[in-house]
Amino acid sequence: MSKLTIGLFGFGCVGQGLYNILERSQHESIGVKKIVVKNPEKDRPLPRQRFSFHPDDILKDGEINVVVELTDDADAAFAILKSALQNGKHVVTANKKMLAENLEEIVHLQRRYNRSVLYEAAVCGSIPIIRSLEEYYAHEEISSVEGIFNGSTNYILTRVLEERLSYAEALNEARRLGFAETDPTLDVEGLDPRYKLSIVLLHAFGVVISPELIPVSGITRMGREESEFAQKNSLSLRLCAHAVKQDDKVFAWVMPQFIPLSHHLAHTRLEYNAVQITGEFAGRQLLTGKGAGSMPTALAVLSDIIALQNNYRYPLTKRKSSKCPLFSTNISLNAWVRFDGNQAITWTVFNKVFGGYANAGCQVIVGELALDTIAYLAQQEGVHVVLLPEDFKITSWPAAGTEIRREAAVACVQ
Repeated sequence: MSKLTIGLFGFGCVGQGLYNILERSQHESIGVKKIVVKNPEKDRPLPRQRFSFHPDDILKDGEINVVVELTDDADAAFAILKSALQNGKHVVTANKKMLAENLEEIVHLQRRYNRSVLYEAAVCGSIPIIRSLEEYYAHEEISSVEGIFNGSTNYILTRVLEERLSYAEALNEARRLGFAETDPTLDVEGLDPRYKLSIVLLHAFGVVISPELIPVSGITRMGREESEFAQKNSLSLRLCAHAVKQDDKVFAWVMPQFIPLSHHLAHTRLEYNAVQITGEFAGRQLLTGKGAGSMPTALAVLSDIIALQNNYRYPLTKRKSSKCPLFSTNISLNAWVRFDGNQAITWTVFNKVFGGYANAGCQVIVGELALDTIAYLAQQEGVHVVLLPEDFKITSWPAAGTEIRREAAVACVQ
């Protein structure tokens, strides 16, 4: 495809970033013909005549062969995507919610209309994770993909742990810098990285599932106890996404996790993301880059647009494999469980109990639990769950707490 004529939906942070990159780089074979936005009253940095308010001005324009969808409305984005494909146009999008909720149908629509849908910018900003999985790891037996998939929460946690800011202070700072939305729910409750992880499952393992099936917990309940425990045990705390393959099953979850300071994820700071891929032949490899911000995300969008000049389409090699694993949540993990006096958590919910402590108004129990149990507890009022490394040994409890060793810990939750 020699010349790409773009119809752009949305002119927010990423849309403006893309427009500016195209203007500065002056790609002679790539140009934006029309920009469709929703609000005709909003002030924008371009003349009013550059904008339209009617989707068909792009979707029905025969000269436009690429639709770039950068809106924040998942339902509207899916309608745009379907109409674009039906009208013979390729689609580039960054809308991870729309993609995650409609992946199976999107795969089908691409084949039906013989057009591409590319979405590198939807997962981890500037990190080329989707194409890496589809090309470099196409014939690799991947055992796990894990990492930090959300720049907003990583910025907040970095500031809380390293600068001793409160959660509210760090969140407000992230908003001011443009890393967090006015309503940060999708980020801080773990929903945004869950959408991204469900997309990764397709490209890493060939698995398509509803994102709602992936257990999730966010960072809004993080408190002083977690911060003190991390400091005393040489740990950091990050919101991590995990996908792990064992035999013919793949497991996935998004939850806060304590990480040893020696681990590279502990050094992934501020708005940066990191994706660690472990494979049979390549071993363990790490990709890092900015996961939030106008220009890094816009650059990922541009890389997809340029890929269309070579008629690129995701080959979906793992999806076509006869060895595609089944999704499951039947796995057990080590976790820190903090709960207040209003909760009656019994020892029977733990497979194993390693220890714990009691403090004024709360108790903490550390042990092994089923993933489904962890997900259930994480949604209960007054409970906060943080995962622990598999082989981690506790060396110190917060000074204000009274340590409860294994036998007493079992007794205190009976």
